[in-house]
Amino acid sequence: MTAGFLQRERIVARPGWSRWLVPPAALSIHLAIGQAYAWSVFKTPLEAGLGISGVASALPFTLGIIMLGLSAAVFGTKVDTNGPRWAMVVASACFVSGFLISAAGLYLGQYWLVVLGYGFVGGIGLGIGYISPVSTLMKWFPDRPGLATGIAIMGFGGGALIASPLTQQLLTAFGATGATPDVHGIAQTFLVMGVLYAAFMSFGWLLIRVPPDGWRPAGWHPDQAKAHRMITTAQVSNNNAIRTPQFWCLWVVLCFNVTAGIGILERAAPIYRDFFPDASSPAALAAAAAGFVAMLSLANSLGRIGWSSTSDWAGRKNMYRMYLGVGALLYLTITLTTNSNKVLFLVCCMLILSFYGAGFATVPAYLRDLFGTYQVGAIHGRLLTAWSTAGVLGPLIINAVADARIAAGVEGPARYTPAFLIVIVLLVIGFVSNELIRPVHPRFHEPEGPTARTAPAEVRA
Repeated sequence: MTAGFLQRERIVARPGWSRWLVPPAALSIHLAIGQAYAWSVFKTPLEAGLGISGVASALPFTLGIIMLGLSAAVFGTKVDTNGPRWAMVVASACFVSGFLISAAGLYLGQYWLVVLGYGFVGGIGLGIGYISPVSTLMKWFPDRPGLATGIAIMGFGGGALIASPLTQQLLTAFGATGATPDVHGIAQTFLVMGVLYAAFMSFGWLLIRVPPDGWRPAGWHPDQAKAHRMITTAQVSNNNAIRTPQFWCLWVVLCFNVTAGIGILERAAPIYRDFFPDASSPAALAAAAAGFVAMLSLANSLGRIGWSSTSDWAGRKNMYRMYLGVGALLYLTITLTTNSNKVLFLVCCMLILSFYGAGFATVPAYLRDLFGTYQVGAIHGRLLTAWSTAGVLGPLIINAVADARIAAGVEGPARYTPAFLIVIVLLVIGFVSNELIRPVHPRFHEPEGPTARTAPAEVRA
């Protein structure tokens, strides 16, 4: 029975099941939905094929990020209640449907269907898929939350590492590149990618399991967390969490850290072409721009696992000090040096994107430290509304400034200088917000009874 197959009770791990099978299950979902970070590869063909502006070509991506945050907030509690398999199946259906609707829209010459399909429907899949394994990972890895969420959320950052070259190859194969791309070729690219992702994501919801009530890793006890002042052993509900100043300070931190990275990421290919134009070989420039997108995706992905794992011993607050403070200095370096040194430009961009990705991977553990694991999935879902806001702010700041400067006849890196200065200010505000975060006041804690666990079960660590 389908309903039974999706129920949480059907996926409780049996004795002897290894918790290390959970990260691969989560990765299969996150690697797929991480395709969103390769959207910039579609931008130039869509603009040339449909005659639309940079802001218009960003609409599906922007709406997708908005829906990611909203759907995560709306369905966060339902994901915690129904379990990760239900969430992964729903996410797969929405995400794949977004590609198919977009393909149909391009065949029919209706760009609004691309916005609706990829942005709205696919965006719901992004949000539910993104949070679907997070709470489960926290429960399987209470001893190493930064590492566990980093491994899985790394997939979301690394999705473009696969999707960017795949998209470019499909667009080329279907004649959707060059000055006059075939719009039907773009549609075929969406169609093929939808079918591929449908098959790939099924691995995740077939494999995923949840721990039995009361399970914990051998040799680990919750009292070990008391050695860290910022890590609570109490529990805070979803409704109480949003009443705390810590939640809203962290909301600002995540919003502005995301804004700093997502603006570059969404317009990565055009930014590279503006900084390092090569009029003599358009094909080589397109390939180099796609390579730049892939490099940023690699940095985004590695930052999620590397910096997030580091947070397990360095502390979440210290890591965000680096993401925001050093990030502001890196933006300032790009603004001052522009395209005078390609290696320096690439290093700065890759570090910025590593901090961007790390911010996502570290925040679930930060939430666990502040609010406990009781309803951390639902709390995480509400916090992701910061991502929705940043999904509008980042592309709007970068694209609107760039389009205005292009209209004014500005060439090269100067097209982005005002936007980068705005981002620097936002990062400084985020840095201050992080400094204001303190342990949650006990009046927001849940009584011990409702969150008490039964005796530990024997499941292999």
